[in-house]
Amino acid sequence: MKLVSEAISELKLDDKKLKSLKKEYVKALEEDYFKKVISKLDIPEEELMKYTSKLEECALELKNCADCRNLLECHNSVEGFVFTPKVEQDTLTFSYVACKYKQKQLKDNAYQHRVYVFDVPKEIRQASMKDIYIDDTERTGIIKWLENFINKYPSNPNLKGLYLSGNFGGGKTYLIAAMFNELAKKGAYSAIIYWPEYLRSLKASFDVDFGERFEYIQKIPLLLIDDIGAENATAWGRDEILGPILQYRMQEQLPTFFTSNLNIDDLEKHFSTCKGNVEVVKARRIIERIKQLAECKEMISKNRRR
Repeated sequence: MKLVSEAISELKLDDKKLKSLKKEYVKALEEDYFKKVISKLDIPEEELMKYTSKLEECALELKNCADCRNLLECHNSVEGFVFTPKVEQDTLTFSYVACKYKQKQLKDNAYQHRVYVFDVPKEIRQASMKDIYIDDTERTGIIKWLENFINKYPSNPNLKGLYLSGNFGGGKTYLIAAMFNELAKKGAYSAIIYWPEYLRSLKASFDVDFGERFEYIQKIPLLLIDDIGAENATAWGRDEILGPILQYRMQEQLPTFFTSNLNIDDLEKHFSTCKGNVEVVKARRIIERIKQLAECKEMISKNRRR
């Protein structure tokens, strides 16, 4: 049981604390943005005083947003979001709310969840048809091919894909990724997998989710196998992974795309030698499946990675 003297001491401490809180709150009221923030909160002043520092943070972030023209100018603690107070069931809560620029960005990029990507750089994930370089005439025919595919695919989802070979850094992957993103805006689902790393990770996932990951790539409506031929050629990768994927997609007529630094003839040589064993028939079987799935085109373009 507390002594009377202890109880009186606590009351004095509470009173002292209350005066301190009120002093901070009154000082904060000198700031216009602070007043603007609390004017929208239907809650007693005694309650607001407990959260002066947080409300000041909200006011500062609101002030930052006043003259902001884009996300690059954002000075808030979380880019594109405003620390905002809200009254819920007579209780003051705080959360981060997207600003108008962030809301637009989220809306514009909503399609991206329809494009599964595995081990590809940010530039490829954000590829856009409107940002494609058209200053290189070597790319013109391929760009027209992709635009034609975009126009036809919604009414015919069983079109042939494309085997696009060419020099390093010519933009092969970017072009097809841009097309996938454009189709994603129309509701199409696709996947872009960097083939050498996909094989490595698939082999490492035998005891985890091998079947699920393998089947997903098999059945995705649109697939890009990126940089095929850059992997170490193995019988397992060729016959147990690539072969079944291509066979299933060929049977279901699912558009399949490939990029490679090797033309189709050189890719056949690549697959015909696994661990020093020449296996021409098995390599030929893979190549025939690719030709069934995709048109073979070559693009020798400027190396834009230099």
